[in-house]
Amino acid sequence: MLNPLKVVALERRLEKCRNIITLGVRTNFDDYDDEAAELIRTSAKIYYPTVFYADLFDAAGKQTFPSYHTYKCVQDKIKQTALFQLLKIPHPRTRVFYGKYQKKAITRHFKFPFIAKIPRGSAMGRGVWLIKNEVQLRSYCQEPFPAYIQEYLPADRDIRVVVIGQQCVHAYQRIAPAGDFRSNVAVGGTIDLSPPPDEAVELAVRAAQACQWDDVGIDIIRYDKAYYILEANMKYGKEGFRSAGIDYIQLMEKLIDDGKI
Repeated sequence: MLNPLKVVALERRLEKCRNIITLGVRTNFDDYDDEAAELIRTSAKIYYPTVFYADLFDAAGKQTFPSYHTYKCVQDKIKQTALFQLLKIPHPRTRVFYGKYQKKAITRHFKFPFIAKIPRGSAMGRGVWLIKNEVQLRSYCQEPFPAYIQEYLPADRDIRVVVIGQQCVHAYQRIAPAGDFRSNVAVGGTIDLSPPPDEAVELAVRAAQACQWDDVGIDIIRYDKAYYILEANMKYGKEGFRSAGIDYIQLMEKLIDDGKI
Protein backbone atom coordinates (compact mmCIF):
# COMPACT_ATOMS: atom_id res chain seq x y z
CA MET A 1 0.00 0.00 0.00
CA LEU A 2 1.31 3.45 -0.90
CA ASN A 3 2.20 5.66 2.07
CA PRO A 4 -0.24 8.62 2.05
CA LEU A 5 2.00 10.56 4.48
CA LYS A 6 4.71 11.02 1.87
CA VAL A 7 4.52 13.68 -0.81
CA VAL A 8 4.04 12.48 -4.37
CA ALA A 9 6.40 12.91 -7.31
CA LEU A 10 6.17 11.68 -10.89
CA GLU A 11 9.68 12.23 -12.27
CA ARG A 12 12.45 10.25 -10.56
CA ARG A 13 14.57 13.27 -9.64
CA LEU A 14 13.74 12.88 -5.93
CA GLU A 15 13.26 9.12 -5.71
CA LYS A 16 16.10 8.81 -3.15
CA CYS A 17 14.36 11.24 -0.77
CA ARG A 18 12.95 9.48 2.29
CA ASN A 19 9.85 11.70 2.35
CA ILE A 20 8.89 11.26 -1.32
CA ILE A 21 6.97 8.53 -3.06
CA THR A 22 7.86 8.45 -6.76
CA LEU A 23 5.18 7.07 -9.07
CA GLY A 24 6.99 7.49 -12.36
CA VAL A 25 5.70 9.12 -15.52
CA ARG A 26 3.01 7.35 -17.55
CA THR A 27 2.29 8.63 -21.03
CA ASN A 28 -1.34 7.57 -20.57
CA PHE A 29 -2.91 8.49 -17.25
CA ASP A 30 -4.94 5.26 -17.36
CA ASP A 31 -1.66 3.35 -17.04
CA TYR A 32 -1.48 4.32 -13.34
CA ASP A 33 -3.12 1.70 -11.19
CA ASP A 34 -6.17 2.73 -9.18
CA GLU A 35 -4.21 3.34 -5.99
CA ALA A 36 -1.59 5.55 -7.66
CA ALA A 37 -4.20 7.46 -9.67
CA GLU A 38 -6.22 8.21 -6.54
CA LEU A 39 -3.09 9.35 -4.71
CA ILE A 40 -2.40 11.80 -7.53
CA ARG A 41 -5.99 13.07 -7.44
CA THR A 42 -6.04 13.58 -3.67
CA SER A 43 -2.52 14.96 -3.12
CA ALA A 44 -2.44 18.69 -2.48
CA LYS A 45 0.75 19.07 -4.54
CA ILE A 46 2.58 16.95 -7.10
CA TYR A 47 6.38 17.20 -7.30
CA TYR A 48 8.21 17.13 -10.65
CA PRO A 49 5.15 16.35 -12.76
CA THR A 50 6.85 16.96 -16.17
CA VAL A 51 5.88 19.65 -18.66
CA PHE A 52 2.94 17.58 -19.91
CA TYR A 53 1.31 16.90 -16.55
CA ALA A 54 2.14 20.33 -15.09
CA ASP A 55 -0.14 21.81 -17.75
CA LEU A 56 -2.94 19.38 -16.91
CA PHE A 57 -2.60 19.77 -13.15
CA ASP A 58 -2.72 23.55 -13.52
CA ALA A 59 -5.94 23.22 -15.53
CA ALA A 60 -7.34 21.03 -12.74
CA GLY A 61 -6.35 23.56 -10.06
CA LYS A 62 -3.69 21.36 -8.50
CA GLN A 63 -0.39 22.80 -7.24
CA THR A 64 2.92 21.48 -8.47
CA PHE A 65 6.58 21.83 -7.62
CA PRO A 66 8.24 23.21 -9.61
CA SER A 67 5.48 25.69 -10.32
CA TYR A 68 3.50 25.61 -13.53
CA HIS A 69 5.16 28.96 -14.37
CA THR A 70 8.59 27.33 -14.06
CA TYR A 71 7.64 24.59 -16.50
CA LYS A 72 6.37 27.09 -19.07
CA CYS A 73 9.93 28.34 -19.64
CA VAL A 74 11.88 25.07 -19.51
CA GLN A 75 14.62 25.18 -22.17
CA ASP A 76 12.82 27.96 -24.02
CA LYS A 77 15.16 30.93 -24.42
CA ILE A 78 12.64 32.84 -26.52
CA LYS A 79 10.03 32.87 -23.75
CA GLN A 80 12.66 33.64 -21.13
CA THR A 81 13.95 36.64 -23.07
CA ALA A 82 10.45 38.01 -23.66
CA LEU A 83 9.70 37.65 -19.94
CA PHE A 84 12.95 39.37 -18.93
CA GLN A 85 12.15 42.24 -21.28
CA LEU A 86 8.57 42.51 -20.03
CA LEU A 87 9.70 42.63 -16.39
CA LYS A 88 12.71 44.90 -17.10
CA ILE A 89 15.14 42.33 -15.77
CA PRO A 90 18.75 43.11 -16.85
CA HIS A 91 19.49 40.90 -19.86
CA PRO A 92 21.87 41.26 -22.82
CA ARG A 93 20.20 42.87 -25.84
CA THR A 94 18.54 39.99 -27.67
CA ARG A 95 16.32 39.56 -30.72
CA VAL A 96 14.68 36.60 -32.42
CA PHE A 97 14.55 36.38 -36.21
CA TYR A 98 12.07 34.06 -37.91
CA GLY A 99 12.44 32.76 -41.45
CA LYS A 100 14.90 33.60 -44.23
CA TYR A 101 13.64 37.16 -44.72
CA GLN A 102 14.05 38.20 -41.07
CA LYS A 103 17.41 36.44 -40.77
CA LYS A 104 18.80 38.67 -43.53
CA ALA A 105 18.31 41.63 -41.19
CA ILE A 106 20.50 40.30 -38.35
CA THR A 107 23.53 42.41 -39.21
CA ARG A 108 21.37 45.54 -39.29
CA HIS A 109 20.72 44.99 -35.58
CA PHE A 110 24.01 43.44 -34.40
CA LYS A 111 27.69 43.97 -35.17
CA PHE A 112 30.20 41.12 -35.15
CA PRO A 113 30.97 39.38 -32.91
CA PHE A 114 27.69 38.33 -31.35
CA ILE A 115 26.17 35.25 -29.73
CA ALA A 116 23.86 32.86 -31.58
CA LYS A 117 21.99 30.06 -29.84
CA ILE A 118 19.61 27.21 -30.49
CA PRO A 119 16.53 28.83 -28.96
CA ARG A 120 14.76 25.76 -27.62
CA GLY A 121 15.88 22.44 -26.18
CA SER A 122 19.60 23.20 -25.75
CA ALA A 123 21.50 23.20 -22.44
CA MET A 124 24.93 22.77 -20.81
CA GLY A 125 26.60 25.27 -23.15
CA ARG A 126 25.78 23.27 -26.25
CA GLY A 127 24.09 25.00 -29.16
CA VAL A 128 25.82 28.31 -28.42
CA TRP A 129 28.21 30.01 -30.84
CA LEU A 130 30.26 33.18 -30.99
CA ILE A 131 29.59 34.45 -34.51
CA LYS A 132 32.54 36.45 -35.82
CA ASN A 133 31.87 36.84 -39.54
CA GLU A 134 29.40 36.44 -42.41
CA VAL A 135 30.50 32.88 -43.18
CA GLN A 136 29.70 31.69 -39.67
CA LEU A 137 26.42 33.60 -39.70
CA ARG A 138 25.32 32.03 -43.00
CA SER A 139 26.08 28.58 -41.62
CA TYR A 140 24.03 29.25 -38.47
CA CYS A 141 21.12 30.70 -40.45
CA GLN A 142 20.82 27.53 -42.53
CA GLU A 143 19.43 25.75 -39.49
CA PRO A 144 15.62 25.37 -39.45
CA PHE A 145 15.03 26.99 -36.06
CA PRO A 146 14.52 30.74 -35.47
CA ALA A 147 17.73 32.73 -35.10
CA TYR A 148 18.24 33.71 -31.45
CA ILE A 149 20.84 36.50 -31.46
CA GLN A 150 22.33 38.12 -28.39
CA GLU A 151 24.91 40.86 -27.95
CA TYR A 152 28.32 39.57 -26.86
CA LEU A 153 29.36 40.81 -23.43
CA PRO A 154 32.94 39.56 -22.93
CA ALA A 155 33.58 37.88 -19.58
CA ASP A 156 35.90 35.13 -18.40
CA ARG A 157 33.38 33.72 -15.91
CA ASP A 158 29.75 33.69 -14.94
CA ILE A 159 27.79 33.19 -11.73
CA ARG A 160 25.36 30.34 -11.20
CA VAL A 161 22.69 31.01 -8.56
CA VAL A 162 20.36 28.14 -7.68
CA VAL A 163 17.01 29.30 -6.32
CA ILE A 164 14.70 26.71 -4.78
CA GLY A 165 11.46 27.87 -3.26
CA GLN A 166 11.97 31.55 -2.48
CA GLN A 167 15.64 31.41 -1.53
CA CYS A 168 19.14 30.97 -2.87
CA VAL A 169 20.38 27.53 -1.79
CA HIS A 170 23.73 27.65 -3.57
CA ALA A 171 25.76 30.16 -5.59
CA TYR A 172 29.19 29.88 -7.15
CA GLN A 173 31.28 31.13 -10.04
CA ARG A 174 32.22 29.22 -13.17
CA ILE A 175 35.44 30.09 -14.97
CA ALA A 176 35.66 29.61 -18.72
CA PRO A 177 38.40 27.34 -20.08
CA ALA A 178 41.20 28.95 -22.06
CA GLY A 179 40.12 29.89 -25.56
CA ASP A 180 36.39 29.46 -24.92
CA PHE A 181 33.78 32.12 -24.21
CA ARG A 182 31.50 29.60 -22.42
CA SER A 183 31.92 28.80 -18.74
CA ASN A 184 29.62 25.77 -18.48
CA VAL A 185 31.12 22.86 -16.56
CA ALA A 186 29.93 20.53 -19.34
CA VAL A 187 32.31 22.24 -21.81
CA GLY A 188 35.30 22.45 -19.51
CA GLY A 189 34.49 25.33 -17.16
CA THR A 190 35.82 25.10 -13.62
CA ILE A 191 33.94 25.84 -10.40
CA ASP A 192 35.11 28.60 -8.07
CA LEU A 193 33.41 28.33 -4.67
CA SER A 194 34.42 31.77 -3.44
CA PRO A 195 31.22 33.66 -2.57
CA PRO A 196 29.74 35.55 -5.55
CA PRO A 197 28.86 39.22 -5.06
CA ASP A 198 25.68 39.80 -3.06
CA GLU A 199 24.34 42.02 -5.83
CA ALA A 200 24.37 39.12 -8.30
CA VAL A 201 22.69 36.72 -5.88
CA GLU A 202 20.02 39.28 -5.01
CA LEU A 203 19.35 39.88 -8.71
CA ALA A 204 18.84 36.16 -9.30
CA VAL A 205 16.44 35.78 -6.37
CA ARG A 206 14.44 38.85 -7.43
CA ALA A 207 14.23 37.60 -11.00
CA ALA A 208 13.12 34.11 -9.94
CA GLN A 209 10.41 35.58 -7.74
CA ALA A 210 9.24 38.01 -10.42
CA CYS A 211 9.03 35.20 -13.00
CA GLN A 212 7.39 32.84 -10.47
CA TRP A 213 10.16 30.26 -10.94
CA ASP A 214 10.75 28.19 -7.82
CA ASP A 215 13.40 25.68 -8.94
CA VAL A 216 15.96 27.23 -11.24
CA GLY A 217 19.64 27.82 -11.87
CA ILE A 218 20.14 31.39 -13.07
CA ASP A 219 23.30 32.36 -14.96
CA ILE A 220 24.62 35.90 -14.51
CA ILE A 221 27.61 37.79 -15.88
CA ARG A 222 29.23 41.03 -14.81
CA TYR A 223 30.05 43.44 -17.61
CA ASP A 224 31.04 47.09 -17.36
CA LYS A 225 30.21 47.19 -13.63
CA ALA A 226 26.67 45.84 -14.13
CA TYR A 227 25.08 42.40 -13.79
CA TYR A 228 23.04 40.71 -16.52
CA ILE A 229 21.02 37.50 -16.47
CA LEU A 230 21.97 35.33 -19.42
CA GLU A 231 19.37 32.61 -19.03
CA ALA A 232 17.52 30.33 -16.63
CA ASN A 233 18.13 26.60 -16.36
CA MET A 234 15.31 24.52 -14.95
CA LYS A 235 17.32 21.33 -15.48
CA TYR A 236 20.57 22.47 -13.90
CA GLY A 237 23.49 20.18 -13.12
CA LYS A 238 24.49 19.16 -9.59
CA GLU A 239 28.28 19.44 -9.95
CA GLY A 240 28.28 22.74 -8.07
CA PHE A 241 26.54 21.06 -5.12
CA ARG A 242 28.99 18.15 -5.14
CA SER A 243 31.99 20.47 -5.30
CA ALA A 244 30.72 22.36 -2.25
CA GLY A 245 29.98 19.17 -0.31
CA ILE A 246 26.23 19.86 -0.31
CA ASP A 247 24.03 16.77 -0.26
CA TYR A 248 21.29 17.72 -2.73
CA ILE A 249 18.93 14.95 -1.60
CA GLN A 250 19.19 15.93 2.07
CA LEU A 251 18.69 19.57 1.09
CA MET A 252 15.47 18.76 -0.75
CA GLU A 253 14.23 16.54 2.08
CA LYS A 254 14.65 19.40 4.54
CA LEU A 255 12.99 21.95 2.27
CA ILE A 256 10.00 19.62 1.97
CA ASP A 257 9.87 18.89 5.70
CA ASP A 258 10.06 22.61 6.49
CA GLY A 259 7.23 23.39 4.06
CA LYS A 260 9.42 25.65 1.91
CA ILE A 261 8.66 23.80 -1.31
